[in-house]
Order: sequence, then C-alpha cells, then structure tokens
Amino acid sequence: MGLLSKLFGGGGPSKIETYKEKGAVLIDVRTPGEYKSGHVKGAKNYPVQNIQGKTKEIAKMNKPVIVYCASGARSGQAAAILKSAGIDCINGGGYGKVSSYY
Repeated sequence: MGLLSKLFGGGGPSKIETYKEKGAVLIDVRTPGEYKSGHVKGAKNYPVQNIQGKTKEIAKMNKPVIVYCASGARSGQAAAILKSAGIDCINGGGYGKVSSYY
C-alpha cells in the first residue's frame, strides 16, 4: 500500500463493502415517494422522520445496517440515531454511491 493510500484510506475495501460482506440490511431513509422512484434492490424504506420509532424493530433484525438517502445528510442523522440505540450501523451516503455496490 502506498503512502497516499495509507494517508487517505484507499486501496482497501470500503465500509460499504465490508458491511455488505457481513450481511448488512440496507435501509433507505428517503420519503416513500423517493423510494418508489428508485431504490437499491432489497432495501427497506424507513423515512428518517420515523427512524427513532423503528429502532427496536431494526435491532430485532440482529444484523449490521447500512443507511442511505439522496445525498448522505438524512442518512447521517439516521445512522446517529441507530448508533445511539446500540445498532451496528454506517452511513452509506447517497443512493448513487450505495447502488454502485449492489
């Protein structure tokens, strides 16, 4: 691994790839309308405004979670909520980024 890769994290698998290999559940935190207009196959739709009330349901899945939205902002909020509930979770970022892994 080169110096730049060490400094900037390139070269190894992304967090998305690592979580995908662990069998992570994909959660789309966009609105139902956004979800219907296109989503990653197999993703569940829990809009960010409802995620707090879904933490027990998500925890019962007993799997790591990748959350995504349109740009990564709402999924960042959702990831923080899920992490505070003790759920192993990452912010996958925007739909386009996450969909490139699936």
